[in-house]
Amino acid sequence: MLARQLDDLERDGLVKRTVYPEVPARVEYCLTPHGATLCPILKQMWKWSVQHLTSPADPPSTTDH
Repeated sequence: MLARQLDDLERDGLVKRTVYPEVPARVEYCLTPHGATLCPILKQMWKWSVQHLTSPADPPSTTDH
């Protein structure tokens, strides 16, 4: 599952995969400049979730509609 998602992200140009010829095998992934353009969007989504989502033990807010 993870390998397929990483392959998709690499295909879409969001991450770069580097394979090192070592034993044991080592592979590293990093964001491409194109992938880094998602960071501000993801940060805003994280901020929204912190403000609007509650834990299962918390009752829903009566002010959220």
